[in-house]
Amino acid sequence: MCWPTRGDLWDTQFANAEAAYAEVANAIAVYEPVTMIANPGSAALAAERCAPGVEVIELEIDDSWFRDTGPIFAAEVGQLIATDWAFNSWGGKFLPFDNDAALAKRYAALAGHWVESIDMVLEGGSIAGNGAGLAVTTEQCLLNPNRNPAMERTEIELNLRTHLGIEDVIWLPNGLALDFDTDGHVDNIAAFASTDRLLVQGCNDPSEADADLLTANRSALDEWIEERAAAVEVVEVPVLPFAEIERERVVVPYLNLYVGNGFVLVPTTGHAADADMLDLISDQFPGRDVLGLDVGRILAYGGGGPHCITQQIPLLD
Repeated sequence: MCWPTRGDLWDTQFANAEAAYAEVANAIAVYEPVTMIANPGSAALAAERCAPGVEVIELEIDDSWFRDTGPIFAAEVGQLIATDWAFNSWGGKFLPFDNDAALAKRYAALAGHWVESIDMVLEGGSIAGNGAGLAVTTEQCLLNPNRNPAMERTEIELNLRTHLGIEDVIWLPNGLALDFDTDGHVDNIAAFASTDRLLVQGCNDPSEADADLLTANRSALDEWIEERAAAVEVVEVPVLPFAEIERERVVVPYLNLYVGNGFVLVPTTGHAADADMLDLISDQFPGRDVLGLDVGRILAYGGGGPHCITQQIPLLD
């Protein structure tokens, strides 16, 4: 994880952002090791706010979305590889981003991981994998001309296959209507619960623009499964919460969740459906504790959720 640092992003909510990041880190630290990267000068505060088990290290960073700026880990012949993809701040939206563009390689080198750099823009939140060769993404993001304008879909898939072992890709057309910052990251709308079960975000309010967008996604997904006779079970999380913060309307999808060792961390907002949706998600992750953390509103205000601010490092067998 990366400690909040971009002041103009959080504005008057900066202290609340720090509290939310600490709450997420501390919840995860009960189950697995956590490293928090802090800008030089911020490490002492991060260490003070985080639980004693959270390791705090100093590296220069521009922002605090390690899912997108950190390495994406892959395993090959017993070797853990930190893949370092190009980062252009979600199409050049937030400046500066030089430190974040170098972060994956710098962190991996510091941690002693083998690094493989790839000349293609890819954020961790733009793909979700099942760990067995299948990934899901959105056309809105990965085919956006502000990412890799000279690359065709087949070239993108080839890079994913070559460097992440992804054999097939489900292309959903849309992200969420209010996801302006990331151009439709898939981690807001889909998450694998197992190799053959995909959770998808729905929207049961027909007055919301997301209702049509997510219905189109479901149609594309059903068509993909039918064409391939794929053994993929789809489970819909039907409620899509919205909230208001600083007079700004934000969307807080339940599926921007983090799956860890023995637990699943889900963002909540105090919505009337929170308990039911947590029960639904819990049914999909037997043997794991499902934790609802009321950090959804503040993280959405910054542009993401628990999945966006975390990046897992696999432990090889």
